[in-house]
Amino acid sequence: MTVKAYGAYAGDKPLESMDITRRAPGDHDVQIEIAYCGVCHSDLHQVRAEWQGTLFPCVPGHEIVGRVSAVGEHVSDFRIGDLVGVGCLVDSCRHCEECEAGQENYCDNMVGTYNFPTADHPGHTLGGYSQRIVVNERFVLRVRHPEEHLAAVAPLLCAGITTYSPLRHWNAGPGKSVGVVGIGGLGHMGIKLAKAMGARVVAFTTSESKRRNALALGADEVVVSREAGAMAAQAKSLDLIINTVAVPHDLDAFTALLKRDGTMVLVGVPASPHPSPQVFNLIGKRRAIAGSMIGGIPETQEMLDFCAEHGIVADIELIRAEEINHAYERMLKGDVKYRFVIDSATLAG
Repeated sequence: MTVKAYGAYAGDKPLESMDITRRAPGDHDVQIEIAYCGVCHSDLHQVRAEWQGTLFPCVPGHEIVGRVSAVGEHVSDFRIGDLVGVGCLVDSCRHCEECEAGQENYCDNMVGTYNFPTADHPGHTLGGYSQRIVVNERFVLRVRHPEEHLAAVAPLLCAGITTYSPLRHWNAGPGKSVGVVGIGGLGHMGIKLAKAMGARVVAFTTSESKRRNALALGADEVVVSREAGAMAAQAKSLDLIINTVAVPHDLDAFTALLKRDGTMVLVGVPASPHPSPQVFNLIGKRRAIAGSMIGGIPETQEMLDFCAEHGIVADIELIRAEEINHAYERMLKGDVKYRFVIDSATLAG
């Protein structure tokens, strides 16, 4: 079946309206009419071929919410009309150690929602900047938020789970102090989630102008990282740091803020490596620098349920599909609070 989408035919071309083909639902598939799709910074990198291996035509989008419009014969958990979501992955090998543990995001044969090889036309997955998607039921998530909040739920499928997963894995909660570096699409979710888990939250930003915004998001304290005195005052005070910054920077400035046995988790992906950290800064207090990537399907569902229970959604700006190229330019300038979301009803023109 043919549906409208927005994508690019080459890395040096703007996104434009195009027709794409979706498969008919198989026995275990769920067909979803997409209502909204969040715009992730990785969409820009991939569609502009700034990361290696972009497959064209490229239709980005992995923060998808909508309604079920058809189900395969053997689908048992979803019905027509259900509110659902699709995140960053749509398949995996399903039998490796990671898949058996519900950590499909770490499967060596994970299939991303776009730009991954598939049997479907045109030979690779096409994402959520489109009217419809068909996904195996195992990779469909239930949305329990009120429908009027649906657009703001979309970024939870990437920005939400990317910050929720390390917070849960490193046991953020009452009695813990959590730092969040960067107050953007990822960082603003990290602040909200860490606060809802009961942690003391310290937000770090390079801009004094973001102080009020970070406090409004739930931060207990805001530190301008360019101010040496303010950074020194936080030395050895944090159990966990979620570092969302996607440009190379001095990691030592933040590892020094960790308590003994503290961990800084990197979730931002810079285009070039960070400067190497000083080893003694780590071994002197048994500190660690770790990484984390989205979450598996069970944990993503847990995150959505947690957010529904606590009334957590992303702060968004809703845009029309034809505004996507301008939105990318604004995103590069940091001119969004804090996530663009495409209204899929505008894809038809």
